[in-house]
Amino acid sequence: MLISLPTLLNSLVYAGVGILVFVVGFVILDLLTPGKLWEEIRDKQNLAVAQFAGAIAIALGIIVAAAIHG
Repeated sequence: MLISLPTLLNSLVYAGVGILVFVVGFVILDLLTPGKLWEEIRDKQNLAVAQFAGAIAIALGIIVAAAIHG
């Protein structure tokens, strides 16, 4: 089965927009929380912050996927 060019381009555009929305959402989350998430995770080895960031990443991914899927 051959995929048409417009279908491929649409998929790439939606994937790019989804990744962009995900990154922007995560940056906004980092700005809204006290301290810096990556410093807490990397330098202080804070497992609770890592789990929180992971849960937010999954939630943002589900929201973006639902928005794209319609």
